Amino acid sequence: MTVIPGGARKLHSPVSVGSESVSAIYDDAGSDTVFLCAHGAGGNMADKSMSATAKAFVDAGVSIVRFNFLYKEKKSGRPDAMPKLIDTFSAVVARVRDDLKPKKLVIGGRSMGGRAASMMAAEGFDANGLLLLAYPLHPAGQPEKLRVAHLPSISMPVLAFSGTRDSLCSRSLMEDALKTVRTTWDMRWVESADHSFHVLKSSGKTDAQVMQEIAAASRAWVDTL
Repeated sequence: MTVIPGGARKLHSPVSVGSESVSAIYDDAGSDTVFLCAHGAGGNMADKSMSATAKAFVDAGVSIVRFNFLYKEKKSGRPDAMPKLIDTFSAVVARVRDDLKPKKLVIGGRSMGGRAASMMAAEGFDANGLLLLAYPLHPAGQPEKLRVAHLPSISMPVLAFSGTRDSLCSRSLMEDALKTVRTTWDMRWVESADHSFHVLKSSGKTDAQVMQEIAAASRAWVDTL
């Protein structure tokens, strides 16, 4: 890994995924916990929302690793199939364990990235916790297509944040789904936030303040793991 000096320390490294590779960034907060945060379907590891997430978590004292999925590394707009997403995520985890040797490791991410992590958790992946930022419970406008079948199989602790205006996560449907969950699932609702955690001016908060609150709550949760 190459050290990029200045500000929060960032380590860049290609991570092998079979015969291919993806880019990864490590934002070091000086903590012994690393949060592997995967991007959403339309984003990438360095997009506006991921960069804002990384800054908020580092400021809260949680080190974070963000990375590209293979399709985004190739600058494609079509997401990989779930098995390939999971293979990529797993390869990054292995690299983080080898290079950083964190005391605690949390998997998760934004939207699709968090969904991939939840699938891994349901399959018994070894991590201390699952952190979901705007879990895509169903496609926009299609609440009948729920992505919940695997949730009861998750055994690690979960912390999840969703906005009350999230078009991909109906609150009532999520609360119904959580009745089937067997693990400790801490569900936090962000008032007036949409799927990108953008809040209305009437909330009295900025998007940055919302992300700071999410990061601070996540740090408190991580400390209990």
